[in-house]
Amino acid sequence: MQRTVVFRGNEDKLPELPEVETVRRGLAPVMEGWRFARVTTRRKDLRFPLPARFRARLEGAMLERLDRRGKYMICALDTGEHLIMHLGMSGRFTIHSGQTDVASEKHDHVMFEMNQGANGDRVKIIYNDARRFGFMDLAEQDALESSRHFKGMGPEPMSNLFSAPVFAEALRGKTAPIKAALLDQRVVAGLGNIYVCEALYRAGVSPRRKAGTTVGKRSDRLHRAIVDVLRDAIEAGGSSLKDFANTSGELGYFQHHFAVYGREGEPCGQCGATIERIVQSGRSTFFCRRCQR
Repeated sequence: MQRTVVFRGNEDKLPELPEVETVRRGLAPVMEGWRFARVTTRRKDLRFPLPARFRARLEGAMLERLDRRGKYMICALDTGEHLIMHLGMSGRFTIHSGQTDVASEKHDHVMFEMNQGANGDRVKIIYNDARRFGFMDLAEQDALESSRHFKGMGPEPMSNLFSAPVFAEALRGKTAPIKAALLDQRVVAGLGNIYVCEALYRAGVSPRRKAGTTVGKRSDRLHRAIVDVLRDAIEAGGSSLKDFANTSGELGYFQHHFAVYGREGEPCGQCGATIERIVQSGRSTFFCRRCQR
């Protein structure tokens, strides 16, 4: 049996928190509590060179817990190290169950053979990345938060650390547009263009408004909207703009619930005004001028 976790790029290039969380949930059943029986690498680098002794440091280790931080997946190993994985623009994981041989595809770069003991189940998890913008790294527990990947990263929006007062304080005094502030991973982790557009619409906040001027009732509404839109997207399995699929092979369906993203020229579902598209910092922003102030 084969199940596939896929994300390939769109205009916004990178998977956002709901897509990464969907991939994490799909991989967890065949990684948590399993050991790396064998690791195969078909090249020495992805976006960055693979860590020194990458295979030796993984083989034999048990993956105790598969977490997510922002747009990254973090594998806590029983050796005390953590495997950090990022999908980049075109990264995908394919899960192959059983003992059968797997035909290699052109851009298969890393393969994990996992088992649950000498007589336990065995799976092969293959990482394929045509553009090689994804990466894998290893870090010790005490160096995780200070690593180049997570140093200065803002709170997880689905955690208790992301409270309305904390969010308001992060925006206070900022003169950048609120759209740009929300894409800053130091303000809040994991948000990207799609869900920022959707959250701003739900909160009734213009993407062009200066971030510092939202502090108060607007930032409270925006805080709730961010959490709600992410929860809704995770429940729907993420958004499939091209070919994102979860581990059962099903597509994400949140794109069918977009209120503004990708809907330029269409009527707003609340007021009937035309959804507009502008470009901010080289990224498309979709919004309703009448509903968002």
